[in-house]
Amino acid sequence: MAVIKRKSTQKKSKVLDFNIKSLIQVKPILVLLCVGLMYFTYANWQTWLEKLDDKPISSFALLGSPSYTTNGDVREMIVKMGELKGFFGQDVNVIREQIQSMPWIKGAVVRKIWPNRLSIVVSEYQPIAYWNGDQFLSSDGVVFKLPSDKLKETNMPRLFGPDYKSAEVLEAWHKIYKELESRKLVLKSVSIDERGAWEITLDNDILLKLGRGEWKTKIDHFVTIYPQIEIPENKRISYVDLRYKVGASVGFVDQ
Repeated sequence: MAVIKRKSTQKKSKVLDFNIKSLIQVKPILVLLCVGLMYFTYANWQTWLEKLDDKPISSFALLGSPSYTTNGDVREMIVKMGELKGFFGQDVNVIREQIQSMPWIKGAVVRKIWPNRLSIVVSEYQPIAYWNGDQFLSSDGVVFKLPSDKLKETNMPRLFGPDYKSAEVLEAWHKIYKELESRKLVLKSVSIDERGAWEITLDNDILLKLGRGEWKTKIDHFVTIYPQIEIPENKRISYVDLRYKVGASVGFVDQ
C-alpha cells in the first residue's frame, strides 16, 4: 500500500509541474493579447463614440449677463464653423477659440450638455477710454475693438499713442487728471508719440505741448501764465507750447 501511495503522489506532482510550466508559457501570450486589446480600444474609442452620436450639437445657452455679447453674436460665430459634430465627437476647444475671436471677448468657457446642447460663458473687456479714435482701452491697458453700436458709455477719455505704450498712457491720464483737477482744470485727452513726447488737451480744447520727460513742472508753469495770456479779439487759444526752459509760445485760432 505504501508503494501505491508513493506512485500516486509522484503522478500528482508531475501533473502540477506540467500545469505550472503551461501557465508560464501562456502568460506572455495573454499579456500581449491584453496590451493589444487596450491599444486597439485606445486607438478607436473616439471613432466608436462618434458613431454613437446620432444628433449634431444644434443649440446653445449664453449664460450670465454679458454687457456686449448677444445670442446673435455667438450664433453667427458658430454658424461660420459649419455643422457641428455630436456630443462625443465635438471638440469644445475649437468652439471656444472661435468665440474668443470676437475682439471684445477676454475669455470663454464652453461645455457640452447631453444630448446636443452647449453651455457658454464669456468674459469681456470693459472700455474705459477711447484709443486712437476707433479702438478702446480696458482698465489694464489692453487695446481692443468694439462695434460702435454696442458702446453704452461715450463720455470717456480720449487717449492716443503706439499700442505698446497703451498702459503707460493710461497711467499718465490718471496722474495728470488728478493734477489738473486740483487746479480747477478738466483733462480731455492725452497722447504720446514714438519719441515719447506728451501732449494733453483740456476740455476747452486748449492743447498743451509738454514734450518729453517730466511734465508736472510744465503744468505748474501753464497754470501760472494762463491768466496772464492776452487773447486777441475774436480769437481763442489753440495751443500753449511748454517745451521751453523759459517762457512758452501761444497759438491762436479764430473764435
